[in-house]
Amino acid sequence: MRKTLYSLLAGCLVTGAAQAQIPAYRAQPADLDGTAARSCAQVHQNTAQRQPAATVRHRQKMERYDVKYYKLDIALENNVRTVGGSVRMLALNRTQALDSLAFELYPTLIIDSVVVNSKKVAGTRRAAGDVTVKLAEAVPANTLFNAYIYYRGTAPNGNSAAIGNALDTDVDQDFGANVTWSLSEPFNAYEWWPCKQVLTDKADSSDVWVTTSSLNKVGSNGVLTQVTPRPNGKSRYEWKSRYPIAYYLISVAVSPYIEYTTYASPGSGVRIPVVNYVYNTAALNYYRTELDRTAGFIENFSNLVGLYPFAKEKYGHAMAPIGGGMEHQTMTTQDGFNFTLTAHELFHQWFGDNVTCASWKDIWLNESFASYGEYISLSDFASPANARTWMDNAHANALQSPGGSVLVADADTTNVGRIFSSRLSYKKGATVIHMLRYLLNDDEKFFRALSTYQSRFAGSTARTIDMQRIFEVEAQQPLGYFFQQWVRGEGYPSFAVRWNQVGTTLYVRSTETASMPSVTPFFDTELDYKINYSGGTSQIIRLRQSQLVSNFSLPVAGTVTSIQLDPNQWVLNGSSVAIRDNTLSTKNAAAMAALTVYPNPCRETLQLANLSMRTAQAEITDMTGRVVLLQTVGAAQPSLNTRTLTPGLYHLRLTTPEGDVSFARFVRE
Repeated sequence: MRKTLYSLLAGCLVTGAAQAQIPAYRAQPADLDGTAARSCAQVHQNTAQRQPAATVRHRQKMERYDVKYYKLDIALENNVRTVGGSVRMLALNRTQALDSLAFELYPTLIIDSVVVNSKKVAGTRRAAGDVTVKLAEAVPANTLFNAYIYYRGTAPNGNSAAIGNALDTDVDQDFGANVTWSLSEPFNAYEWWPCKQVLTDKADSSDVWVTTSSLNKVGSNGVLTQVTPRPNGKSRYEWKSRYPIAYYLISVAVSPYIEYTTYASPGSGVRIPVVNYVYNTAALNYYRTELDRTAGFIENFSNLVGLYPFAKEKYGHAMAPIGGGMEHQTMTTQDGFNFTLTAHELFHQWFGDNVTCASWKDIWLNESFASYGEYISLSDFASPANARTWMDNAHANALQSPGGSVLVADADTTNVGRIFSSRLSYKKGATVIHMLRYLLNDDEKFFRALSTYQSRFAGSTARTIDMQRIFEVEAQQPLGYFFQQWVRGEGYPSFAVRWNQVGTTLYVRSTETASMPSVTPFFDTELDYKINYSGGTSQIIRLRQSQLVSNFSLPVAGTVTSIQLDPNQWVLNGSSVAIRDNTLSTKNAAAMAALTVYPNPCRETLQLANLSMRTAQAEITDMTGRVVLLQTVGAAQPSLNTRTLTPGLYHLRLTTPEGDVSFARFVRE
């Protein structure tokens, strides 16, 4: 970003602090119960009530070329939906000669002409939003070509099943500003500019030039290179972006804004402008505290999952009365500013903008992670209690109904209400991410997985299987079962736990019930058990529910008074209780009632006495709960090699194929 340019352009420029200072946060109910950022889902549902326009055949025609660059050169005002001008498309023809060009444009918008490689097209055919033009001269295979589309008209507006609101204009009721803005997700960009609406075909770069009355400012993607005076009291705002961008993230916002700029410094000498286009001084005074959080959020997310992906350009906001927020690349459109909405839309710059879902089936890769960005920010800048309240509400939202999977079904990929389901794509998806974090049991691995995802698919698109494979590397195990039950499956588990203490042994029996057994009959998951003792102490132990009824026995060092399941709300589960059952005894763990280990303390080898089963999995964890050793043991191999362990106290968990589990403690000298 050219700092001198902003000084020259700012009729009303206000500059904030050069270094991010996070204002103190006072918990707001709307942030913690999810209603503040839930408007993100509502915006999409209200704005795009229609299905995608392009037919399958037309999409096949559009797949014949790859878009490299878009340039919009259009005229807009802040109080009408009239739009017109030209769109340049630079594209690469693929493997066969191209004798016609297919793109999309709303049927009521007029096409004045189309010029391809400097030659006007020979004919145009329109069927609803599908446009096909016959080229005067075919484009050879594997060749770049230029297409200029000149058009004009009034963007459609309404809430019928056939009309969206991709370009809208309205007056903000609080601050009196009249604004025209775009919101094209999921498939409404064609309502205001001719384009190819295919998620997997990102343009490598883009320019957005907007001519408007000189009283206005225009916010858009990338860097504002200059403002050029035009005749009749007009000015042309010229925005340039050199990062790949999805069609629905190209945006405009037009109003007599004032500009307020702060800076984020995420490290290594990087300084990122945060350019805010706000309605007026009253709006700035009202929202300044919340706007000032943005730079710190950028720095924190950069530290956790990799540098802000558009650091060479900017981040910012343009205000519009849209009823929520939309993560337009490098310049989010928001109707106002609060803690979780700002965090949500910002985290989209990583999850949704830098890496975009390759299909609307995979929209959770955008929305669940953006929602989890709210949780991360509350954890890091508010308090653990605030973050826990947010997660409790996310669980409550997800549990409202058992039906539906996080992954959008094929039949629903044109259903805007399902794509942007707050319960599934946002809230349940966020709990799935939280469970992935729990599964890894190591924040370094968790955030490394997110960083790997960002770097591997930067500027491109990804699917659920891509995320799964990255987490499998960090987990060092296949995770097909996890993604099948939590992402592709439906419902959630509940646990009925009975326990009893006999001497120094605690016996536990956990029975799982699935809420949608016809779809997902069983959830294989670990679960925390908080064991409370009479002396006021407690300990948390992880046990794996590997079958519908799982039995465990473990040594305890005091009198157990109660057991609490999942005390830190890691696993999405329904009504789960633990009650004492005095009939539960050694009968429930006969095969492994007495696990004796020796010598204890040990040096190199730990012997396991009286092993009668053919095979069992031995898992050793240190005092932090981190798994440090996995080994298969059994009657033929009743010992553990502990040479790789550092001196200290360890927990041993032995699991049989039948699900029987027993525990022992030992010391490595």
